Amino acid sequence: MIVAYPPGGGTDIVGRMVAQKLGEALGQNVVVENRGGASGNIGTEIAARAAPDGYTVLMGNVAPNAINVSLFRSLPFDPVADFAPVSLVASTPNILVVHPSTPARTVKEVIALARARPGTLNFASAGVGSSSHLAGELFRVLAGADIVHVPYKGAGPAMVDVLSGQVQLYFATMPAAMPHVKSGKLVPIAVTSAKRSPALPDLPTIAESGVPGYEASTWYGLLDPAHTPGDAVARLHEGVVKILGERALRDKLAEQGFEPVGDSPQEFAAYIKSEIAKWGKVIRDAGIRSE
Repeated sequence: MIVAYPPGGGTDIVGRMVAQKLGEALGQNVVVENRGGASGNIGTEIAARAAPDGYTVLMGNVAPNAINVSLFRSLPFDPVADFAPVSLVASTPNILVVHPSTPARTVKEVIALARARPGTLNFASAGVGSSSHLAGELFRVLAGADIVHVPYKGAGPAMVDVLSGQVQLYFATMPAAMPHVKSGKLVPIAVTSAKRSPALPDLPTIAESGVPGYEASTWYGLLDPAHTPGDAVARLHEGVVKILGERALRDKLAEQGFEPVGDSPQEFAAYIKSEIAKWGKVIRDAGIRSE
């Protein structure tokens, strides 16, 4: 299993959880290989060029498999033609959080504040093209809120400046934000997913809070190289659906803020295409360019 990111991130966490259980379901070892770099493009290309024999699988991510095709001038792989989707494994929303000194406690108040003080309200991100960046840009476009992007070299540095009040807003990933929300160091405003998160059931979505059509989730899914035999794809899909139905794995994923899915190859393929179209429009409308 190729993970196109370094150890410790969301894709790696999901990948290792799934690899262990999948190995048990398939009756063979599943080895995770981290091949990070270039916003996930390096590892994703390696998976795309692997022999389509059913023995190499990619733990895909929304960035290289849906966003980067519009963000970069060219990619060494085609996110649709070079892969055979197996199943969407899990998704996780981002959380719009604000520093306590920011005088807004609802989405409508954030929008009102941004419109009253255009160009002065900043939102942090883990870097250009990251989920936190695009979630903010989608909010800016759909809400008509003049907020300014402040990119950082990773989620850690971004969180430091949000916690210190140097930046007012952050569309943070759930695992990163939860400890600070629970401690009261950050104020949760809304989640970015289409539905409320089981981890924070009382927190509304951005869509239901006055920005209809808003949805931005980070997702993870398994993909084989294109031309992998159908029976091999089917066997892997059967194993994934089986383990995602187990309470132990579902609970472990939920503890990290992930929501398990487990759909069909056809549904996952259609979802990837819809995500490519959605984020392509956001990137074009916002005028985003890769670094």
